Amino acid sequence: MRILIYSYNYYPEPIGIAPLMTELAEGLVKRGHQVRVVTAMPNYPERRIYPGYRGKWHLTEYKNGVQIQRSYVWIRPQPNFIDRVLLDASFVLTSFLPALAGWRPDVILSTSPSLPVCLPTALLGWLHGCPVVLNLQDILPEAAVHVGLLKNKWLIKLFTALEKFAYHSATKISVIADGFVENLLKKGVASKKIVQIPNWVDVNFIRPLAKKNNAFRAAHNLDDKFVVLYSGNIALTQGLETVVKAASLLRHIPDIAFVIVGEAKGLQRLEKVCQECGATNVLLLPFQPREHLPEMLAAADVGLVVQKKNVISFNMPSKIQLLLASGRALLGSVPANGTAARAIKQSGGGVVVPPEDPQALAKAVLDLYNHPEKVKTFGYKSRQFAVDQYAFEQALNQYESLFYSLTAERSAIEPVVVSKQEV
Repeated sequence: MRILIYSYNYYPEPIGIAPLMTELAEGLVKRGHQVRVVTAMPNYPERRIYPGYRGKWHLTEYKNGVQIQRSYVWIRPQPNFIDRVLLDASFVLTSFLPALAGWRPDVILSTSPSLPVCLPTALLGWLHGCPVVLNLQDILPEAAVHVGLLKNKWLIKLFTALEKFAYHSATKISVIADGFVENLLKKGVASKKIVQIPNWVDVNFIRPLAKKNNAFRAAHNLDDKFVVLYSGNIALTQGLETVVKAASLLRHIPDIAFVIVGEAKGLQRLEKVCQECGATNVLLLPFQPREHLPEMLAAADVGLVVQKKNVISFNMPSKIQLLLASGRALLGSVPANGTAARAIKQSGGGVVVPPEDPQALAKAVLDLYNHPEKVKTFGYKSRQFAVDQYAFEQALNQYESLFYSLTAERSAIEPVVVSKQEV
């Protein structure tokens, strides 16, 4: 098949949906498909276009058999809401012509966020007469309204109408967790239009490694420490201040070290919180190169998943699969009724405490520190659940089967043209 992936985020961005779409695209190529990716100039999570990509409107690259068509986007390091709107709008406008100029796809996979991308993908699907699969990584504008990013009632109406159009125009909607299914059904989306394919992890790349002789531990003086690790985005929805405050409650135990890995601006904000709380046991580090990710995750005794109270229930952080695959215990400071809490509990690989509650988080860390056998059992169950439920090959099989079924349906309904000579 010829598969077009329309994704705002892609390699070399280190976190979020970019690694997922990169693995999917390259996995499809390995199975003999032709894959083209329409994406933005890389800018996440620093929200600044990477060196080597600046000052260009369009750029075509090839990596591991994937054709990558990049477009300029309006991006600001500390975007307000208007900047976010301009970001989405710029990607829609600058990406469409390169997408149209490329070869005709058999199927289009579009990722959301960004929600406005449904406009060019719907038009491309109509022009090429091919099915469009909308992959939902988040549900907008609902999530943005819930955390207070979107407040203007007219913009809420506009984005709500855009959401309805996205669901209506898509041939199929792939969702990453059962909470998404429930949400879409309540909005009147037909169940036959929805397919659930969880986000995945490469269990051969992310795997349990020994803590002994771990280069990450050695480099940061963490040998013989009980390491509690958070790695990922530091944004409004996480509330990493809770982790810093919990760490300050445990600073009297020198064996416990909290490590937070993230983007520079987020770390600067947390540094101030550390100073205010006296959290001398918190180590703040920048993102590590992706090739060092397995060893960094293996340096932890406990991996953290953190969300604020107001995070909408169906939000599913992609870091959960990574932590599970690394064979480490999980500790979730997340809403009890959310998809993240459900995933941690189902895995049997960790515990969940109320969000934005430093005392509860500190108590849970202390309990794990005092019960190493519990940590070991959680780690074993984590790895097993990741292999059983989130292995990349399983997800790749599901996407490939979905694409084949849609192209087969299209072929079945296409009219057969018979020439006069044949008659």
